[in-house]
Amino acid sequence: MNITKENIDELNAILKVQVSSDDYSEKVNELLKDYKKKASIKGFRPGKVPFGIIKKMYGPSVKLDEINKIVSEGINKYINEEKIDILGDPLPLADENESIDFENDDRFTFSFELGLAPEFQITLTKKVKMTCYEIKIDRKLRQGFIDNYARKFGDYSNVEEVAPEDIIKARIEQIDDSGSLAEDGLSAENSSLSVSVIKDEEIRKSFIGRKKGESVDFDIRKAYPNNYEIAAILQMKKEETTKVGGTFRAVISEISRFTPAACNQELFDKVYGEGAVKSEDEFISKLDEEIASQLSTESNYKALTDAKKLAVEKSSFNLPQDFLKRWLLKVNKELSEEEIDKDFEKFLEDLKWQLIRNRIARDNEIKIGEEDLLDEARNYTRQQFQQYGLYYAADEQVDKYAKEMLRREEDQKKIADKILEEKVIEKIKEMVKVETVKVTADEFNKLFTS
Repeated sequence: MNITKENIDELNAILKVQVSSDDYSEKVNELLKDYKKKASIKGFRPGKVPFGIIKKMYGPSVKLDEINKIVSEGINKYINEEKIDILGDPLPLADENESIDFENDDRFTFSFELGLAPEFQITLTKKVKMTCYEIKIDRKLRQGFIDNYARKFGDYSNVEEVAPEDIIKARIEQIDDSGSLAEDGLSAENSSLSVSVIKDEEIRKSFIGRKKGESVDFDIRKAYPNNYEIAAILQMKKEETTKVGGTFRAVISEISRFTPAACNQELFDKVYGEGAVKSEDEFISKLDEEIASQLSTESNYKALTDAKKLAVEKSSFNLPQDFLKRWLLKVNKELSEEEIDKDFEKFLEDLKWQLIRNRIARDNEIKIGEEDLLDEARNYTRQQFQQYGLYYAADEQVDKYAKEMLRREEDQKKIADKILEEKVIEKIKEMVKVETVKVTADEFNKLFTS
């Protein structure tokens, strides 16, 4: 096999792979002999089929598979040995490769397009400014967290009179124009109605102040225009509600009212575990730790996006765009050219960032060790536990799940990419001039809409 590279320009090249029978014939014959041993063809005993018949029946496909295999292996070996930094994958040149006669020829030349990674310099210096944001914990933010926990651990209780936010259980019956039950009309027992989501204001007001045992007549379509809501009320399939309309009567059997949990020891125990917090001051302190951790995650995400944007803006280089479009179309066969074009600029920006990230990591010898991976897996595991209210899971339990995660190749790669990105961002902060600005949560959120 002979492989040569011809540069078209700085970003594109053609790879020519020459293959002769010396490269594949021995392996093809071995495979065909193996076929001969196993072949079951009518008129011949197993293993006694003449080799000529085997060769005629299976030779072309075995030859093609073996040539494709050695070409692929040869290209990968050549790119690695020559240290060619490519983007995407080599693309066969269809016009040149289509004329190949695999069945009759024994020497072949295959041509492939290469998209080459550009040479560029990292131009981030202390003359470049970057703003990092520190979100302040204020009374409004803290109260928002307290209110969330109060709602999360709140409860429903039965009351006697309907208020605007209550949930009603009722028997629902269709009535006619005279106010009598409609003959063969629709009905449902123990239906739940949320007063607050009734769309018509007059109908909503008609429920307020009613008591158990009382009834309300209402236009079901005005109250609940959505077929999903009507289906739930009448306990039927959504597809069956398209023609449902008219007046219905709700005979109230139960009124439920949600009451948020009080800020007391019972709430502290539910949030952080029994006895972990023993006073309101300790609760606020724990809450501030939780808020600070969440705010740090949000601040770090903003720093990440800003650093990526800054690095791309300050590192000017081109990419083989035509090649990349063709490659994207080949590897995403379900997408059209128009769909590729729609997101192509975002793709180019992400690719530039990956190249910059890898260059900074290489130039600064940034490494990812096993302990880095395990620490990040532990952090992720703890976050998952906390989503289910397990704020103080034992270290042994966290380690167990973290190690299981790292055994999955895909999860390990995601974690490694996250660590590498974070380390590169910290390096970028060292390279540029960073200004830290303290902002409120509202001011921080506006940064994403401006």
